Amino acid sequence: MEYRILGRTQIKISEISFGSWAIGGDMWGPQDDGVSLNALRRALDLGVNFVDTAAIYGNGHSEILVGKIHAERNRAFSIATKIPPKNGRWPAQHGSPAREIFHPQWIRTHTEKSLRNLNVDCIDLQQLHVWAPNWVKENDWFLEMRRLKEEGKIRYIGVSLNDHEPDDAVELVKSGMVDSVQVIYNIFDQSPQDKLFPACQESNVGVLARVPLDEGSLTGKFTKDSKFAPNDWRKNYFSPSRLKETLSRVEQLKFLLRDGIPSLTTPALKFCISHPAVSAVIPGIRSVEQAEQNCSASDGNLLEPQILEQLKTHRWIHKYP
Repeated sequence: MEYRILGRTQIKISEISFGSWAIGGDMWGPQDDGVSLNALRRALDLGVNFVDTAAIYGNGHSEILVGKIHAERNRAFSIATKIPPKNGRWPAQHGSPAREIFHPQWIRTHTEKSLRNLNVDCIDLQQLHVWAPNWVKENDWFLEMRRLKEEGKIRYIGVSLNDHEPDDAVELVKSGMVDSVQVIYNIFDQSPQDKLFPACQESNVGVLARVPLDEGSLTGKFTKDSKFAPNDWRKNYFSPSRLKETLSRVEQLKFLLRDGIPSLTTPALKFCISHPAVSAVIPGIRSVEQAEQNCSASDGNLLEPQILEQLKTHRWIHKYP
């Protein structure tokens, strides 16, 4: 496993880290806590030292599971979590008042709840779970986060951006308010390269790349007959027509299966960490098998420049609701 510093923080994190939405057990189909815990244990054994969770994942269940392993492993890894919007709306609406969505007391209450769920005294990275660009000038949220930092309840401040809206955070990154941003970045959605990544590199702000496998399509495992569990939110995301187009585009990426690479998962993850702005990629991991597959992508070798150039032609921002 290779490691990188998260922006201007002092956190040295594994370039393949652990996304824990699925282990919350509420929106990704059936999930067994024993399987989830073993997946996290295996990832840690393979060198993962950074876990991203959120208060909303399983209504705190993901945080509780992460906290259990954190204690079991003598707090040997860093944790990032997120504060949900008070109005419960994803994505944040442009122009909505920051004080209504992230009131200072709301931020404090949820931070303290996450501290209890995680069984820690300090959260390494606390993030807002949505973002609207006008909030950079409405800084009550930031002042409260800074107070929590001064009190020792959080170490660093971050924001998780709306899906497929990376440019909304360029001014935020330049403002110096945040230490990291979390953004969708994968072979299909390469838009963060345009403005966000250069701004992050200039301001030394860390980047957490989420949805690196396009909700699973870039593993190459989906077929026209793929079905999703009743409580798996992807049953609507990948409607029959969308699945058909996605499969066609994934098929065009099979040239990446060379040199004995058995799955698209590896080059898809390598694509993300091949950009120097990316501090870590956080694929969802819900089994030992996924932990092993994902972690194997960090072997010191990135995608060659000519492959990265070729992948530019596969850019596709579908913006599914």
